[in-house]
Parts: sequence; structure tokens; C-alpha cells
Amino acid sequence: MKVAVFRKAHFNAAHRLYRPDWTDERNNEVFGLCSNPNYHGHNYYIEVRVTGDIDPETGYVIDLKILNEIIREEITERFDHSNLNEDQPEFKYLNPTGENIVVVIHDLIRARLDAKYTLKVRIWETDRNYFEYPVSFE
Repeated sequence: MKVAVFRKAHFNAAHRLYRPDWTDERNNEVFGLCSNPNYHGHNYYIEVRVTGDIDPETGYVIDLKILNEIIREEITERFDHSNLNEDQPEFKYLNPTGENIVVVIHDLIRARLDAKYTLKVRIWETDRNYFEYPVSFE
């Protein structure tokens, strides 16, 4: 019997959407205000969904304390109050769009989870913009 468990977290981070191989004009045309050379920030909210079988001994799919620790160590401690472009090696050559951020977050958590679990991550960049990875059409 498969069950999904969820954990929410948040972090604050700055970023700039920018391609160094483009002119400033092209970056402004494509990314608008998000290409401000002085960066801009968001209050990111994340939702992590882990799906698996219920362990008959514990009654858990996964101990939420363990999941919380993984999220804290891999995401919130790493990204909170940072400049994604400047401080995070994952974004040294990767434009920190919401799409790329959700994939990076997923991969960081995935690396710490047992393969028996299915993982899905959502991040909210604003109240109206959010991103999900991987995508399934359930």
C-alpha cells in the first residue's frame, strides 16, 4: 500500500536571471526586471513529497524527522539568505530560474533518499508562480 507524506519548508534567496553570453539588452528583453544586475530576492516555499510503502514495524513511510533533517541540511541551510548566482556552485553555469531551482533541489534531496522512495518537489517563487519536478500526469 503506497502512501505519500509531505514536508514543507522555506528559504529566502536572491538571484539574477542572466546569460553571460548575451548582451544586457537581450537579457533585459528576455528576463525583464529579473535580470537586474543588483539581483532580486524571493521567499521560496518548498513542498517535498515522498511516496512509499508503510513500514509494518514503525507505521511510517519515512520518519518525518529524517526527511526534515535532509531538507534542512541540503536546502534551507545551503540556500537560505544566499545569492544563488554567486554563492551556490550548482548555479555557477546554470541560470537560476524556478525550473532549474526545482530540479537542483530535487536532485540534492534524491541523493540522500533510499531508492525505494518516489520523490516529487514543488517550489513557490511567488504566490502565483510555482514549479514541480518531476512532472507526472496523475
